[in-house]
Amino acid sequence: MSSFSDPEAVARYAEGPVRMVPGFQHLQRMAALLLAERVDANGHVLVLGAGGGLELKAFAEFQPGWRLDGVDPSAEMLGLARRTLGPLASQVRLHEGTIDVAPEGPFDGATCLLTLHFLPREERLRTLIAIRRRLRPGAPFVVAYHSFPQDLEGKALWLERFAAFAIASGMPSAQMRGAITAIGNRLPALSPEEDETLLRDAGFEDVALFYAGFTFRGWVTYGP
Repeated sequence: MSSFSDPEAVARYAEGPVRMVPGFQHLQRMAALLLAERVDANGHVLVLGAGGGLELKAFAEFQPGWRLDGVDPSAEMLGLARRTLGPLASQVRLHEGTIDVAPEGPFDGATCLLTLHFLPREERLRTLIAIRRRLRPGAPFVVAYHSFPQDLEGKALWLERFAAFAIASGMPSAQMRGAITAIGNRLPALSPEEDETLLRDAGFEDVALFYAGFTFRGWVTYGP
């Protein structure tokens, strides 16, 4: 995650997700639609891992009446979020830090996109519990991140597919070869089955898969 404090890497951030995450813009749209099933036009939404501001902008444009609280540990990425939001910034409050700095809510919904794969299992569970505690009963939580088989053969296969997609989308081949080595060796990714179990262990209910793109999975679930 050190790259999120590198000004040059931050400046190029917006290029990465579009090229590396299958259907990235549609993922944001699906997240907004899933939130809107239960969040009314004047709802309050928590966005964890909001640095860069891409989903904040997508949500603010989708529903101008939503109030958004965005949380991210990187000051540089929050700066990028402010620039990305532009005039939409009036809908958003930004907070530097982890889930612990987020307002207590209660929120009408929450999202965490392309973030939780950075957290080890126990910290991931603690974060999920903290999100759930900030939600109104029955509020939706939309989450998506790297989640793929963890046996050696399955991991290698899906990481190769992830790299092939990114290279076909314009990412440099050498960069992606390094990326999948780093992801395979250092990213504390879990299998989809383990991730679904963590969501339930955190107290969420009705866990449902809504998105799958090579090494990425996305779920919608609800506070009790």
